[in-house]
Amino acid sequence: MSTLYKPFTIFLVALLIFGCKNAEESSESKIKNEIKHAKGLYIITKENYSIVEVSTPWPNANKKYSYILKKKNAVIPAEFNNLPQIQVPVKNIVLTSTTHIPSLEMLGEEKKLIGFPNLKYISSEKVRTLIDAGKVKELGSNQTLNTEVLIDLQPDIIMGYGLDNNNPTLDNLEKNGLKIILNGDWNEQSPLGKAEWIKLFGVLFCKEKQANAIFNTIEKDYNETLKLVKNTKLKPTVFSGSIYEDKWYLPQGESWGAQFITNAKGNYLWSDTKGTGSLSLSFEKVYIKAKEADFWFMDQYNSLAEISEANQHYTEFKAFKTKNIYSFGTKKGKTGGVIYYELAPNRPDLVLKDLVKIFHPELVPNYELFFFEKLK
Repeated sequence: MSTLYKPFTIFLVALLIFGCKNAEESSESKIKNEIKHAKGLYIITKENYSIVEVSTPWPNANKKYSYILKKKNAVIPAEFNNLPQIQVPVKNIVLTSTTHIPSLEMLGEEKKLIGFPNLKYISSEKVRTLIDAGKVKELGSNQTLNTEVLIDLQPDIIMGYGLDNNNPTLDNLEKNGLKIILNGDWNEQSPLGKAEWIKLFGVLFCKEKQANAIFNTIEKDYNETLKLVKNTKLKPTVFSGSIYEDKWYLPQGESWGAQFITNAKGNYLWSDTKGTGSLSLSFEKVYIKAKEADFWFMDQYNSLAEISEANQHYTEFKAFKTKNIYSFGTKKGKTGGVIYYELAPNRPDLVLKDLVKIFHPELVPNYELFFFEKLK
């Protein structure tokens, strides 16, 4: 699986240029963390501290969370004394979502990870090496974190996320003196918006320049791929998902996944639906609309044989007959974690290029699929 992380090498120059200068450059304080795509993150950098605001830690949140990230001996204005204060650069960190792992790794800070819930879901080879060496503690699950282990670890910061305004575990940890910062990357629907949350990690580790350089590279590559398909007239029809407990689940038209298909000049058959979540439809409704679709995306099965065995009616779709079914679920880390779930939110440039390769292969003839695989 080592080849799966090769695209990280595109950041090597940025790492070399910016990676060693943070401790010695006073110019770091002059960086403006301009957030261009993320809707739920705001960062403003002052001379020795930054103000971070997370406005959408969960869907329809009506509360904003603000934090002061301060360097040693920084003088903070009295008006911010009521806000949680975190000293940076943090020496160690606990994460709670696999989508946080790539930002840590791209910044070269994966060794600072000391705890994570459900370690088996982590795919990063570098982090798995740390896990195997006993450097990262198992913390249970996100909603029931092992409080005793965390209090014993005493991490500089716990990066959490919430499904709603009810997370008693994080509240309890905060009451015990531990520092919590919420990450709302999963609420972003813009592909570049999700990836831009690397800038939060940049502030935490005093690597703002490096985080900005990495994101700018991703943004540039994404936009260059958009230019490749700008004048493409052909838009193949696309659908996704499969039956689960008698319902067919597929993305709503304004969702993150649907945006990728549209941006790659595919015609997602449910692109006109409102919302950013999932549709729940009957098999019949999907079949009527998608039986002649050109492409089918799923992650539940690993081969055409598995699909036909699961439901013989699947074989009646044109995409099955023409063998145009693609999955991101076949590429996994060594303990079974799906690499797409961990890395795709951080690397939308690779997702988009995969889809362009599938829909319009003539535009990227030398590119090999990174996340997706054609089922056989």
